[in-house]
Amino acid sequence: MRLRQIVLLLLLALAISSFVALDLGRFLSFEQLKASQASFALLHAAQPLAVAALYCLVYVLATALSIPGAVIITLAGGAVFGFWQGLLMVSFASTLGATLAFLASRFLLRDWIEARFGQRLADINAGVKREGGFYLFTLRLIPVVPFFLINLLMGLTRMKVWTYYWVSQIGMLAGTAVYVNAGTQLAQLESLQGILSPALWASFVLLGLFPLIARRIVAALQKRQVYARWADQRPQTFDRNLIVIGGGAGGLVSAYIAAAVQAKVTLIEAHKMGGDCLNYGCVPSKALIKSAKLAHQMRHASQYGLSDTSPTFSFKAVMQRVHDVIQAIEPHDSIERYTGLGVEVLQGYGTLVNPWTVEIALNAGGTQRLTARSIVIATGARPVVPPLPGLDAVGYVTSDTLWDEFAQLDEMPQRLVVLGGGPIGCELAQSFARLGSQVTQVEMGARLMVREDEEVSAFAKAALEADGVQVLTGCKALRCELVNGEKTLVVAHLGAEKRIVFDRLLCAVGRVARLQGYGLENLGITTHQTVQTNAYLQTIYPNIYAAGDVAGPFQFTHTAAHQAWYAAVNALFGEWKLFKADYSVIPWATFIDPEVARVGLNEQEAQEKNIPYEVTKYGIDDLDRAIADSEAHGFVKVLTVPGKDRILGVTIVGTHAADLLAEYVLAMKHGLGLNQILATIHTYPTLSEANKYAAGEWKRAHAPQKLLSWVKKYHDWRRG
Repeated sequence: MRLRQIVLLLLLALAISSFVALDLGRFLSFEQLKASQASFALLHAAQPLAVAALYCLVYVLATALSIPGAVIITLAGGAVFGFWQGLLMVSFASTLGATLAFLASRFLLRDWIEARFGQRLADINAGVKREGGFYLFTLRLIPVVPFFLINLLMGLTRMKVWTYYWVSQIGMLAGTAVYVNAGTQLAQLESLQGILSPALWASFVLLGLFPLIARRIVAALQKRQVYARWADQRPQTFDRNLIVIGGGAGGLVSAYIAAAVQAKVTLIEAHKMGGDCLNYGCVPSKALIKSAKLAHQMRHASQYGLSDTSPTFSFKAVMQRVHDVIQAIEPHDSIERYTGLGVEVLQGYGTLVNPWTVEIALNAGGTQRLTARSIVIATGARPVVPPLPGLDAVGYVTSDTLWDEFAQLDEMPQRLVVLGGGPIGCELAQSFARLGSQVTQVEMGARLMVREDEEVSAFAKAALEADGVQVLTGCKALRCELVNGEKTLVVAHLGAEKRIVFDRLLCAVGRVARLQGYGLENLGITTHQTVQTNAYLQTIYPNIYAAGDVAGPFQFTHTAAHQAWYAAVNALFGEWKLFKADYSVIPWATFIDPEVARVGLNEQEAQEKNIPYEVTKYGIDDLDRAIADSEAHGFVKVLTVPGKDRILGVTIVGTHAADLLAEYVLAMKHGLGLNQILATIHTYPTLSEANKYAAGEWKRAHAPQKLLSWVKKYHDWRRG
């Protein structure tokens, strides 16, 4: 604590101690006020300015020091100065004192609180930034909330001082008026209970409703302002209830929900139905992973009592199987299926003309304009291509283009460079290495899969290297060169330049939301890496929503579908009820071998957010089914609240980790703890028992040792 903070703390302690030691609180009672009313009135008549100044000073000090008695002082203001002068003086004095208490709390405590509970306070500050004024206003209007607590707690946030001052000034005005007015009737009051009559409480309830009314008024004004430039273009009637731009997971689910509730909906897709997941991501990569794993198992068949054998295969046939899998799943997302569900599907490129109109450049030629009450933007994301000098000269593929380009190859790439150490890069690097490519993986960061714990990154690196991938971390790509027909990637590694010769280069350094070309700029819709939305997935236009990768914060198919429910329901029924998107329990997995799956916090996130936790870890090498399957590697790591079984997060590394994670996702979603998982019967022998044994590890660590010692004595006694 700094010297100035110590000095201020000592001064505050001295002031409060003096108040207690001198028993000044005796002057802040209703009976004392009644007894002194006449004396105060005479003194005020003789020296009005001095009494007024002294009164304001006392009020400011009492409020700043959070000394109880503000109600009595307010009554005194009405009794001595009358309603209007008393209201004016109390209003400014109370707000000034509250602001001083606010500043003292901020000066003394905020840095310490932020250091200890940084992430939690960051979330609160984000809410304060959005709606802090309304929240404070509401608190000021509810008399059962102690005002001194509001002063102290708000000081810990990042609310601007001026905002705090003027909101407090306005928010406390109505309650102040009630108490000052009561003070003018002091002679008729017998006790404080006379002020708190049922009628007065009813009026406070109505005052408490005022912020809700005010919120609607402000929302209406904001809505009117944002739509002002388009007022003359708003249709009198609409062609559709909902238009959805994008036929990936987010768009498909949005359109499906709209059709299910009998809304008239149009889905616009410029390219392939099913989006990235079906055509370029989840589906083809998992098909490739399966083929690669089988090749790996054939090479290591001796682990199963068979003879190791080198798989012989046609790379063209492997890639054809990938496309066959896509085609087998394609009907689930097809135009025919969604048309049958009641969705109008238009193949073309949709552009927002105004907040209610979309112009579609049809793939078959021509354009069409449609209007809708609501619009959902679900345009997805695309691979990032790094700005490397010489990249175009040597050629490259991305996770979007490799499936078609590699399908044309007669032989698999002999030397493959994978740029990127995230989930996509790791999955593809391992798969191609298992199929026989010489793979070099280049990651600029210090480790692979940086969102996971360090031990998970190390596990992943070891698994890839065991399959023959040369993993280069802390390695920055500088440029590409084409010399005498030979392709080379030049990187900076360990302080020196290193040259990596390759046949094919795969860029897997991440994905970025598709934001350009949809008319967002013309409408002024805010974008910063993603479309900026509120908690209801609304853009600055309340009738335009975003869902999926284009909205963030996650780039998962299941999250896109999850958001799509909120976007569609809010778009269709938001005039009656809006639902906030819930990101409290989001699972994800990286499908390397062994798989990595996670939900909630891991250790590095808990440490970054200063969240206390306990770790329980169970090694899958001890699991009977994993041993029988020769898959005895990996672990289940559970983070819980210290001393309790409430789950904060789970990381699983091992075979079928993504499937095993589902039990924890369910538990966290519905508030079930490790005790409930332990009490659940798990089939033997299955991998799912790993979850039960992890819960058992927690239970053993929290066994009631004192009680068990008494139980032991009981059993000793029973034996005689």
